[in-house]
Amino acid sequence: MATPGATSSEVLSSGAVDPKYYLRLLMRRKWLILLVFAVVTAGSTLYTTRQPRVYGAQISLIIDAKEPRFLDQQIQDVNNETTGNYWANKEFLETQFRIIQSRSVSQRVVEKLGLGSDPEFLGVSKLPDEKKRAEVMARIDAVAVVQAKIKVEPVKDSRISMIKIEDSDPNRAALLANEVAQAYMDEVMSQKLKLTENASKWLDERRDSLNESARESELALYNFRRQSDMLSTSIDDRANMVSARLTSTSSALTDVQLRIAGLKARVAAIRNVQQTQGADDRLWAEALPAARENVNLGEYKKRVLLLRNECTDLASRYLDGHPKLIECKDKLASAEKEFARELSNLVVSTEAELKEAVEKERNLSALFTEAKSEAFDVEKKKLELDRLKADSDNTKRQYDSVFKRLKDIELSGLLRTSNIRVLDSARPVMGPIRPNVPQGVLMGIIAGLVLGLGLALLLEFLDASVASQQEIEERLGLTFLGFVPSIPEAPTTAESRDLHIHREPKSLIAECTRSIRTNLLFMSPDKPFKRMLVTSSGPQEGKSTTAINLGIAMAQSGNKVLIIDTDMRRPRLHKAFGVSNEVGVSSLVVGEGKLDAAIKTTEVPGLFLMPCGPIPPNPAELMHTKAFGDLLDQLGQRFDRIILDSPPVGAVADAVVLATQVDGVVVVLKAGRTHRDMAKRTVKALRDVNANLYGAVLNDVNLERSKYGDYYYGYSYRYYGYGEKKA
Repeated sequence: MATPGATSSEVLSSGAVDPKYYLRLLMRRKWLILLVFAVVTAGSTLYTTRQPRVYGAQISLIIDAKEPRFLDQQIQDVNNETTGNYWANKEFLETQFRIIQSRSVSQRVVEKLGLGSDPEFLGVSKLPDEKKRAEVMARIDAVAVVQAKIKVEPVKDSRISMIKIEDSDPNRAALLANEVAQAYMDEVMSQKLKLTENASKWLDERRDSLNESARESELALYNFRRQSDMLSTSIDDRANMVSARLTSTSSALTDVQLRIAGLKARVAAIRNVQQTQGADDRLWAEALPAARENVNLGEYKKRVLLLRNECTDLASRYLDGHPKLIECKDKLASAEKEFARELSNLVVSTEAELKEAVEKERNLSALFTEAKSEAFDVEKKKLELDRLKADSDNTKRQYDSVFKRLKDIELSGLLRTSNIRVLDSARPVMGPIRPNVPQGVLMGIIAGLVLGLGLALLLEFLDASVASQQEIEERLGLTFLGFVPSIPEAPTTAESRDLHIHREPKSLIAECTRSIRTNLLFMSPDKPFKRMLVTSSGPQEGKSTTAINLGIAMAQSGNKVLIIDTDMRRPRLHKAFGVSNEVGVSSLVVGEGKLDAAIKTTEVPGLFLMPCGPIPPNPAELMHTKAFGDLLDQLGQRFDRIILDSPPVGAVADAVVLATQVDGVVVVLKAGRTHRDMAKRTVKALRDVNANLYGAVLNDVNLERSKYGDYYYGYSYRYYGYGEKKA
């Protein structure tokens, strides 16, 4: 938990939350917070109430990705959109929203309602000069004004979209919403008809081109049939006829070739027989198969064989000269001659037959070659005919497809279907959507509170002054000796304020000073201090007043106290006590004047003052001298306590020099004014010379207005009033 008097940065850095701290902060900065709150709230209220009234209207549309289909399933619109997933649907809807907010749609609305010449819509109706009004209207883009008013929002998880319009007139807002929706549907239909018209025009041109191509392909097919003599006979029949003739010719040619081969073998065999007639009968008889086929030759061959057998038999019975044997041999010779003649005739007939077969073969070969050539020609014509027929059929199919598509487009264009439907038309709403006065005032109140509190916290964070016991102890590492409240701003002189605790011994300031005196005495109870230096970080922090107060408090406790004004640059203690400054510390150090003349009595019993004396040109060098040290020793023998009032540490080096010649140092810090960094530098400078730091006194604490005065409320409650009453 945050300790009392902790600063805002310390509270936040410690991680603790002290409600009392923030409550005290609010109380300290209440006027600033209230001022910021009042200004922001008033400004917000004034701004909200002075804003022009804006009314809203909306129309809901159902936007389908596909148009309703009333024709045959195969008939689809030219610009038909297909959607298959979430991203495609999202892209389609975003495209439709851009169309709604497009300039072409707004142009339709402006032209239909005549908004370009409507001064009320263009916001120039309040201009009294008609000429000036006309000039301003001419510079305003009414289409852009309409575009700026259009907002489109989809309804989540549906195909419904809302077109919202904001305008200064509720009736006009509803009218604009309805007209924007209608203009959007007209624009979509116009684009559809434009696409349909372009497609129809292209298809019409394509149809004429295909019709001409179809005629040309049919004429080319007819001319080819005519040139190829295929008007009465089909190409397939021609091909079949040629194929049959080619087959029969090939078969006949094969037969003739086989016959020629047989005849050639027969002629060769007969030639061989002719060459071997004188040989054994069995050789030529078996070597001549044709003899078996020729009847005459067979008869001759039998006769020859019989006569040979008969002659052989007669020769075995008769001698060579026997008439029967001679007759038999003559018959045999005659029979062989006849056989030879018949065999020769057979060779001649066989050769003639062979010659005939060879001629037939030549003729058949010519016929086969002619049939084969005709077959190739027919096949070539068939390929050309198939190509011409395919071209003609393809052209006809394209023509039929284009013709059918053209009719479908004409029907689709006449149908005028749309994928956009109005769900709820816009109606005037008499309550404005802006400004929302209650909401604006509430936001102003909240903003005022937030800004006020934020500014208060910011000021707390930016305040780097020393103003609490915790800062003195934790940040500076000094003992907190006590605090001195602010001296009341009474109509008195500065000197009377320095002697306030003497004249008001029961005041809170006097009591706090006595508390500091007690803390100092308890710092070293066994060896009380003899000489003490009072200094500060900078000027105007109350070190002189604090030195006087401590001197008065110690004198009131029965001590003989001497206050020495060692601020040889801006001395003022002699003014506080109303004494002369002609002889003082500087005079004694340089050997001028007497000690008793330099020590001045005051109106406070037991309290004496040694003023600065004439201001020397070299104060720091004087304090380094042996004469100054001897002076302190001499004064120490005559007084119980010696308090030195020195210049600020941050200004000159005098205080650092003096800190080495005293028993201890008290640092005076002005609450809410002394900067922490300056205080740290002061402490470091004193510690660098091994000065004995008793601690710090927090001076000029305003218990009513200081941001840390609430920490010392207990002291205030204990002594306030008690010390102010007259005895």
